[in-house]
Amino acid sequence: MDAVTLPRPDLAAHRRSVQAPLAEIVEELAQILGKKLTAYIGGVKDTRVIDRWIQGVEPYRDADRRIRLAYQIAKTLSEHDSGRVAQAWFIGLNPELGDRTPIRLLREADLEKAGPELLHAMRAFLAGG
Repeated sequence: MDAVTLPRPDLAAHRRSVQAPLAEIVEELAQILGKKLTAYIGGVKDTRVIDRWIQGVEPYRDADRRIRLAYQIAKTLSEHDSGRVAQAWFIGLNPELGDRTPIRLLREADLEKAGPELLHAMRAFLAGG
């Protein structure tokens, strides 16, 4: 019997990013990307803030949305490759994003516009394009 594949490689990660408590999402994202990159995405300078978020302290501003989207992407990439590849994808210049870095878009850009761009770039990467 053949395995059933999901129509989108990030569907399971998307569901988890929406349903799981933020503390779990932050912890898993920090395991994949490291606390420094997670802090950067969340818009904070100190990695101790990441520890507080893991303990259940709520983030401020729109860090929640940025962290959840970053998790969806990082989790999907790490399931198809290694955590190191996911880290490199986040910090490297991406031709699908006009040679911008995904991590900077996650931190600074309007997610209404950048979110779909980031997901498209991730799917293109997974497809080998």
